[in-house]
Amino acid sequence: MELTIKEKLVKDWDNHLRQTSRQLIKFDTEEETLNFLSDSFRLEFSCDFVGILVKDGDHLIPKVWSGALPSITERFPIRMDLCNPSLLVKSLMFDASEGHSSCEFTNLWINEKVSTWFTVPLMSEWNSIGFFIVGYLQPIKLIPEMEQSFDEFGKDVAAAITISRSKELQKTRMLGVQWINQHSSLELSVDDAVAKLVKGAGKLVGASVACIYFYDESDNCFIFQPPSYGGMEPAHKIVVDKNYELKHYFPYVETPGGHQLTIPLVINLKIIGVLYIENHNGSIFTQDDLETLGFLSNHVAVMLENARLYRNEKEHKQRLHHLLDYQQSLVKETVEGDQFDGITDRLSHLLSTSVILVDRFMRPLSFKLYQIDEEELHQLVELATYKMIQGQQGTGSHFTPNPNNGRKVATWAINGSGNLLGYLVVDVTDKEMNDFNRLTINLTRNVYSIQFIKQKIALDSSEQVKDSFMNKLLVEKIEDTESIIQYANLFDWDLFLPHRVAVLSLSIKNEEMNMNVLEVEAEKSRVWEQIKAKIAHRHPEIKMANKNGEWVLIAPENKEDNKPKVYWSKLYQYVKNLVDMHSEKCQVYITVGGKTKTLGNYYACYMQALKALNVVVNRFHDIGFALFDELGPYTILHELNDSQTTHLFIQKNLAPLLQYSEGKGTKGMDLFHTLRVYLENNGSIKETTEELYIHRSSLLYRLEKISHLLDMDITDSECRFNLMMAYKLYDLYIGNMAPS
Repeated sequence: MELTIKEKLVKDWDNHLRQTSRQLIKFDTEEETLNFLSDSFRLEFSCDFVGILVKDGDHLIPKVWSGALPSITERFPIRMDLCNPSLLVKSLMFDASEGHSSCEFTNLWINEKVSTWFTVPLMSEWNSIGFFIVGYLQPIKLIPEMEQSFDEFGKDVAAAITISRSKELQKTRMLGVQWINQHSSLELSVDDAVAKLVKGAGKLVGASVACIYFYDESDNCFIFQPPSYGGMEPAHKIVVDKNYELKHYFPYVETPGGHQLTIPLVINLKIIGVLYIENHNGSIFTQDDLETLGFLSNHVAVMLENARLYRNEKEHKQRLHHLLDYQQSLVKETVEGDQFDGITDRLSHLLSTSVILVDRFMRPLSFKLYQIDEEELHQLVELATYKMIQGQQGTGSHFTPNPNNGRKVATWAINGSGNLLGYLVVDVTDKEMNDFNRLTINLTRNVYSIQFIKQKIALDSSEQVKDSFMNKLLVEKIEDTESIIQYANLFDWDLFLPHRVAVLSLSIKNEEMNMNVLEVEAEKSRVWEQIKAKIAHRHPEIKMANKNGEWVLIAPENKEDNKPKVYWSKLYQYVKNLVDMHSEKCQVYITVGGKTKTLGNYYACYMQALKALNVVVNRFHDIGFALFDELGPYTILHELNDSQTTHLFIQKNLAPLLQYSEGKGTKGMDLFHTLRVYLENNGSIKETTEELYIHRSSLLYRLEKISHLLDMDITDSECRFNLMMAYKLYDLYIGNMAPS
């Protein structure tokens, strides 16, 4: 009969446990679940108290307590390593008669004189949540057969607790998302958005403080983004050194169980920052807190990124409008003015730094200095020149700027129509050249280019006027004196002061004579364009124009300081160096005519320079420079006005050699040149052979051939005089038409 009662009792309790399990899964919160559990046990088992204890790190803490001995909860938490480990694994039954044990939890009830109690583990499939205890102050008989039923019931309770926790976590997440949505707006500044987010995150998990660090790729560091929640004063910057593991800088990255917790903020698999929270009240952050904040961090990251993108887009739009206004102001400068100062001033004001415009020879054309003295202008230009040399020649350059000025510059080339026009130099000592600044620079370079081209068009027009003016001035008979004077006034030129007229000529060297006519003219034009501006800069007093393929140079006589040869020889050497720098194919000649006294003298002086050019090309090829007044007999021969007589004299004395050269080519010109050298050496056989580098017998053969062609005795002094005169007339009037 007793066995039947026990079985019936076991069956009734087992049914009760199943019904209780079904009821537990209906609740939405862990608190409701546990309260129902304790109430149902006290009602069904007529016990004196029911306590539910859960793990909190390495300790046991009472989660729910119902019935007698409520003050016992003050004895918790209890360290788990001091308790019987079986409490978390299987159901256990106790009574006071067992006496003291090594388990601190068991001794607690013995000391409280609890007669009988049993525990049921709350064990899920993954881990142990804790256990609950049912106690009786008076002795009762427990049924050992119920242990297995209690074990199964504990699993059901653990599952119900897990479900209720999941529901609570989901609800918390939804509340967090709802809170974020309510307090988020694209119009919020980043500071305001961060303030609301850290406050919401801190309250959501009960943190004492919370803050956000953004990752700065340029500086490779985490930078604190104010404000923080809870009055925190975090480090402003956390530099990422060689160790790129996030845990090295934030030890509790996605790691619960501590007083700190860090959640990465990730967008497109890229960390944009971290959410850092901390507790000062001793409580630790749980896995639920980690999951909640991890869920919210995705929304937080998206919200912050959207706020940042919106702000950047708004700022970008404002900058573009500002840049458009800036472009319009620059275009206005190019329309209304012919100079660069207005453009330079506006760029300097926009960038808040010093700006210098230099030509392609690194000479300042326009500048605006910002918070520096004008004395530092040459330092910036020097530094820019150094950078240009380094870029063109590498680090082997011998030019070194002043190392003590501590300034930095950036340079940009200004091009137009395929040509280099100049350079823009910007002081970037304390300036970050972001994309907007670079766009501004490129826009300004285009405007500078337009202004350069505009000036070039005006200059080309002026050059055309000047060429036309020279063609009217340098004629044998001036027809419209008034027009000439008006043209001269345009160039601020007093024609009635004494001037010196010179001719500058460029020719292709003999070894380059395989070039065709177009290539020759193109090379000469290119070199002239390279040197013209430098001549004008060094000698602004010289007026230059093109006439019949040569360049006419006219300089005031007072600039010679009564030393015309010194003045013009220095100019020649300067121009020659420029030509050698820009071309290996060209050779330059400068010949100087006489000094003008009246308006009609310009043509005569020009013709003197041309005649001197013929002489230099044929007689002083290596020297490349001469003053007509110092050409000796050439100056007298130049005064011969009967050109027909001059040509007849040349034909009578040199025609046979010239005609022979037409049929014999270079060999014929050897005879022409041999006779000239023979005459210049006063008929000396020895000196002639040495200069011509030929054998004596070869020279005698040539002289015999020459005497035969000319039908005269070239050893006769009278004949030699006539021949020398013919050569000089040839140099003056015909020389540039014959090969050299």
